[in-house]
Formats: sequence, structure tokens, C-alpha cells
Amino acid sequence: MPIVVNLDVMMAKRKISLNELSERVNLTLSNLSILKTGKAKAIRFSTLEAICKALNCQPADILEFVSEEDQK
Repeated sequence: MPIVVNLDVMMAKRKISLNELSERVNLTLSNLSILKTGKAKAIRFSTLEAICKALNCQPADILEFVSEEDQK
């Protein structure tokens, strides 16, 4: 998949646990975990906004485009 989710990297930089982020953004642990592991097929802008507010970051800090050629 050409979109890479770097949520775990930002969480580590901000020293925040999955439980704490889940509470801050009002998202279930399972849904947040699916996003964190890159298994999510979509994300709502409102969810992305809440995560960016909680982590004090930009969407590009969490989502990255990597072409299929670069992945090989």
C-alpha cells in the first residue's frame, strides 16, 4: 500500500501510550490499533484532526506516501 502510517513513530516522539491517545481522541483501542499498524483502509478527517491535536503534529507527520517502486 503506498500510504504508510507513522502513528507509532509520532506516539514514541511524544511519549504517549495507545491508551492515553485513545482517551484523548475518543477512539476505541481496537480502532486506534488498526490505524497504528497500518491495517486501516480509511480515516475520517475528524479523526485525523483529533490525533494531530493530541500529538501536536501535522497530518504529514502521521501519513506518508511511498511509491510502490520505492517499497521494493
